[in-house]
Amino acid sequence: MRRTPMQNQLLAALPRATYDRLLPNLELVALPRGLAIYEPGSTPDYAIFPISSIVSILTLLKNGSSPEVAVIGNDGVVGLALVMGGAAATNTQGIVQSAGHGYRIPAYVLRAAFDAEPVLRDLLLRYAMALATQMSQTAACNRFHKVDQQVCRLLLMCMDRWASNRLSLTHERIGNLLGVRREGVTESSRSLAAAGLISYWRGCVTVLDRPGLEARTCECYEHVRTETDRLLPRAAPRHLVAA
Repeated sequence: MRRTPMQNQLLAALPRATYDRLLPNLELVALPRGLAIYEPGSTPDYAIFPISSIVSILTLLKNGSSPEVAVIGNDGVVGLALVMGGAAATNTQGIVQSAGHGYRIPAYVLRAAFDAEPVLRDLLLRYAMALATQMSQTAACNRFHKVDQQVCRLLLMCMDRWASNRLSLTHERIGNLLGVRREGVTESSRSLAAAGLISYWRGCVTVLDRPGLEARTCECYEHVRTETDRLLPRAAPRHLVAA
């Protein structure tokens, strides 16, 4: 399938005129797994709109742990702080979790467009609200809910932002993202596999029964999805062909 910027839901939701003004500045880039898109304290030169990759936003702690506070895929943009008055990242890090592609845009171009294009500004502000909801709900989930529920939530959120039911995630990686012990993730995965909800082989999780996962997770996933759909309705794009 040919890659286009419209495979990112934010870009696809823009009016044709706004999209056309951004298009010359959108550059297709590969996003290999493990790539650090930005580091704590850095000021990124580009924002990235993923189309076929998943980026984890991690909070780095002094003890060396790095729990995940948000996941961004084809639903959003990495580098939102560039237009929100805080160009430099603080204690967060953006790491590619699942390899794929995205479209990058120079920071100065996105800032100028944010100031000049009311539709783009409104869209990014609504996305910022959705991202804030995801972060706050993730913090609550990681604190109060069972590992089994957290694993289900993570898998579902990744699937929402990834065009496949196969996710490249090791037990160790899931444990690091959730801030829990690897043994707990292994036990949870075995339970989910025994119930026929997932299969796991050599670092690859395949979701076999999505409704079953949704029934088994906590309320956090549904709350984030409902709020995201309210703020960013998945309307059909106004333009169907992109360069």
